[in-house]
Amino acid sequence: MPAQSSSSLEVIQDFLAQNRIAVAGVSRDQKSFSAQLFDDLCRRGFDVVPVNPNATEINGRRCFARVQDIQPPVDAALLMTSPRATAEVVNDCIEAGIRRIWMYRATGKGAVSEAALACCCEHGVHVVPGECPYMFLPKTAWYHGVHKFIRKITGGYPQHTLFLDGHQ
Repeated sequence: MPAQSSSSLEVIQDFLAQNRIAVAGVSRDQKSFSAQLFDDLCRRGFDVVPVNPNATEINGRRCFARVQDIQPPVDAALLMTSPRATAEVVNDCIEAGIRRIWMYRATGKGAVSEAALACCCEHGVHVVPGECPYMFLPKTAWYHGVHKFIRKITGGYPQHTLFLDGHQ
């Protein structure tokens, strides 16, 4: 898999087509956004595995301290970590053989780290650097649709990658 340095719809769709996804940085606080997104992914049928070194269980699911500890392994990892922790988690993902990483962001930097992006590129990891999954999941709350619409009309919504032979 070649590295992707910016979001394209193909990379996003490929990530969301995976069934078994680690969520690194998911909070133990059920009111936090990361815990709510985790719960929603579970309800949508994803086999979601929590990763938090400070918890043994989240929402009734066994929680792992590091992605390398997850058995059976996951297909992808959604990082909801601070930018300073993201580089370490990306290294853990690479060590675990994970080649699809989503660095969550709604506002601010989110989980995005330049060092982590460079590491993904160097190791051929497909990365979604700073998007909110709700913009790409079906049947989300109305305000996610409004956000998606605004991003489309302002040109900030990811596009399909055009290949040299003209196929998408």
